[in-house]
Amino acid sequence: MNKNLLIYVVEDNKLYHKLVVDFLQKQGMKKIKSFYKGQDCLDAVKKGEHPDIVIQDYHLEDSTGIAVLQAVKKRSKRSEFIFLTANEDMEVAVNSIKYGAYDYIIKDNDIALKKVYSKIGKISKMLELEKRNRFIRTAMMITLAVLVAIVIFVALHEIFNLFGLKT
Repeated sequence: MNKNLLIYVVEDNKLYHKLVVDFLQKQGMKKIKSFYKGQDCLDAVKKGEHPDIVIQDYHLEDSTGIAVLQAVKKRSKRSEFIFLTANEDMEVAVNSIKYGAYDYIIKDNDIALKKVYSKIGKISKMLELEKRNRFIRTAMMITLAVLVAIVIFVALHEIFNLFGLKT
């Protein structure tokens, strides 16, 4: 797992906020930024940061999780969201996923943070595969461009030879 992912924690409950941040740090996550308000998270993204993962509560003091998700995704399309919330409403969970959340985890149980860490691992693998796929696509495009250039060069060389022109 990539321990250098930029992870935002957005949680307005100060005790649970500290619990999440401390847990992630104990797991070796190196780049954690935390916010108590959705707007503070949005301000960081507006300044040009692109979090890899946003772990957030659904009900925030100043916003809803979906509003934050939508605003962040407009500026940072690759950011993945994990909702970590006490809201057990199935419709809210479904809507969160529908709007682009990677997962929705209820924080009432004792293994919620372990689930979050597991999801971070899966997202890390997914991001690594996407990075590798972008590299492969770029390499394929360069290879194709070189092959087209070679074909054009050979064709022009043959045309010049056919008409007895010097190359």
